[in-house]
Amino acid sequence: MIRLSAYIPFVAAMALIVVASNIAVQFPVQGQLGQLALADILTWGAFTYPVAFLVTDLANRRYGPVVARRIVMIGFVAAIACSIVIPPLLFQYGYIPYETAAGRLVRIAIASGSAFLVGQLLDITVFNWLRRQDWWRAPVFGSLAGSVIDTAMFFSIAFAASFAFVGPDDGFALEQAPLLGVMTETAPRWISWAIGDLTVKLLIAVFALIPYRLIAARWSQPAVAA
Repeated sequence: MIRLSAYIPFVAAMALIVVASNIAVQFPVQGQLGQLALADILTWGAFTYPVAFLVTDLANRRYGPVVARRIVMIGFVAAIACSIVIPPLLFQYGYIPYETAAGRLVRIAIASGSAFLVGQLLDITVFNWLRRQDWWRAPVFGSLAGSVIDTAMFFSIAFAASFAFVGPDDGFALEQAPLLGVMTETAPRWISWAIGDLTVKLLIAVFALIPYRLIAARWSQPAVAA
């Protein structure tokens, strides 16, 4: 039996990441990459949210899938709560210039919570399949699989017109615009946002191998839960 106190650091880290990501996602990344305006495809949340996969993988490595799933469930609750509470607070205190309608908040919360839950649970499953292979395979392929599903689910549920039954559409997100802001092909803006978000997540999944290796190497005998 693993005591709750043993994995409180993972719980605290997951909660902190979810809260930070829900704040950071409200702020576009300002700057240019060639002709590409980063604000058209990225928010700062794209850089903080993928760290949740690192936390899940480390918890899985240390304590096994049972504990990892418990931590994910805590993150799931936090994701829904933060999606509803944080945007109005940021608007109230003048940090963002727009107020999100209640219906949109609910739709974003459903998108955020469901994408987080499915993506993280997929990460845990893939990690366990590859646990006994080369040390880097489980965290890399688990995070990559989870990131793809997470991104596809969140942006589809939050913005795609086909999910209007979940809540009101975002007219700006559905407007046709040059893909990634620079290409001749056009697509709804949320497609470019999803591509930018996924690109950063995949890059961070690779770079996260460094802290993963440094931390996991300190555990001579992982305390895997049954």
